[in-house]
Amino acid sequence: MNNSIKKWYALYTKAGCEKKVANFLLRKNIENYCPLVHQEFGRKKVVLEPLFNNFVFVQITDNEMYQFPLGGNIVNFVYWLGKPAVIQNEEISVMKRFLNEYINVKLEKMPFGIESKVRVVESAITDNNANLVFVKNNTVKITLPSLGYMMLAETAHSTASIYTPSNQSYSVNGKYQFAI
Repeated sequence: MNNSIKKWYALYTKAGCEKKVANFLLRKNIENYCPLVHQEFGRKKVVLEPLFNNFVFVQITDNEMYQFPLGGNIVNFVYWLGKPAVIQNEEISVMKRFLNEYINVKLEKMPFGIESKVRVVESAITDNNANLVFVKNNTVKITLPSLGYMMLAETAHSTASIYTPSNQSYSVNGKYQFAI
């Protein structure tokens, strides 16, 4: 196993300290990602808030993980089955592009057993494969299986093209292709 390959890991932070941890890691030259969404408070105040409560993602090697600066506002790595949970590069890319393309993005826990695949045809999320739950009533949902969450956003119009196993397509503005 090559210990010099960088992987994405999830860090668990103290409540409300996600942006502080991201800035701390940036000062330490550690690549990180703290997905932020616009939250409206009242009529005039808009604030960038973390999409994931208590999570910041870091891209480090296995060797760097054992020397990682835990403590302060960083509680620990997120573990799955006794090992630090590895987040797929594609999921980080999909998160970034989804947040760049859509506003009013929300996060939901993913129901167990969702496995539908989608290939994005024409959008800011091009050249990636991601798991997509559905596009219905102007809502797009993309799953993040490594994290067990779905990102959802409202769109101005339905934007999907569904492909059946017989390769017949059902177009809704030709933006996404579903493999059902």
